[in-house]
Amino acid sequence: MGGLVPKPAELRLRDDLEKYYWRNVWRRMLKDWRLYLMILPLLLIFLFWRYFPLYELIAAFKLDDPTRTVLNRDFVGFQHFNSLMFGVDAAGFWQAFRNTFLLSFYGLLFGFPIPIIIALFFSEIRSNGYRSVLQVATYLPRFVSTVVITTLCQMLLSGGSSFAEPGILAQVFARLGMIPEDAAYTGMLYLPQYFRAIFNVSGIWETAGYSSIIYFAAIIGISPSSYEAARIDGASKMAQIRHVVLPSILSTITIMLILNIGTLLTIGYEKVLLLYNSYTYSTANVVSTYVFQRAGIQAGAATNQSLASAADMINAVTSMLLVIGANMISRRASDTSLY
Repeated sequence: MGGLVPKPAELRLRDDLEKYYWRNVWRRMLKDWRLYLMILPLLLIFLFWRYFPLYELIAAFKLDDPTRTVLNRDFVGFQHFNSLMFGVDAAGFWQAFRNTFLLSFYGLLFGFPIPIIIALFFSEIRSNGYRSVLQVATYLPRFVSTVVITTLCQMLLSGGSSFAEPGILAQVFARLGMIPEDAAYTGMLYLPQYFRAIFNVSGIWETAGYSSIIYFAAIIGISPSSYEAARIDGASKMAQIRHVVLPSILSTITIMLILNIGTLLTIGYEKVLLLYNSYTYSTANVVSTYVFQRAGIQAGAATNQSLASAADMINAVTSMLLVIGANMISRRASDTSLY
């Protein structure tokens, strides 16, 4: 028989989906308009504070001239990058880059396992009331102002020259032989060899409890039948953690590790500025404070906004490459990755 051959049902369905795709999208958006309205403030924040400022990064390729707008300045290519990496500004930049990496690396090395351990402890507490009290106690430091945290560090670790006597923690460390006696009276915050430890320990105390939430949520999502099967096989509590809990939350740990590696070179200048001083500059100055100074925001600093933009771009590009590299390694070594 002549005539047209009817299309298969699957092909007709695909054609209908392609034809009415955008109409269906708009219908779903109108149906869930409340959800999109709730996400609108977040999108505006990213738009105005994350994406619009990106155009200022072209200052890294322009001559520093505060009298003209960024777009109207003379193009100088990679002159500022060359100055930072190999030129007259290389010593200061590489010192800041090294300090940034070491501060973040030590924080990742010693700080990343702590939230996982806290979440494991919480999961073993059978009393919901007792566990809730402990969780609130560990979450609270996350909501304390950075100014308050740095002030506590100064009070506990300062020397006798700043207050009537050395801080209580400085005295305890000196009595235990962990630091020299004169370091307690000088003040640990005035000795560069202690800055990284102070910065990271205070950071772990501040964020470890709050960071444990995601791991605790992953742990309570494990099926009870997995624990029952392990107990039937005679597994001890440590064996259950090793063979049941950790493999079940491994994907969560991997994702969080990749995200932490992505922020390895991202240290906010606020806490560093509040803790460091001229004596600890050699170990405390990081890229963000270097940019803060070179941009002329700090009083008395030599202004060079183009150089500061170049330093910030180097830091951002390196962080992006770290994320890509960590994600590639994770994808090759396991089935878990960000993309």
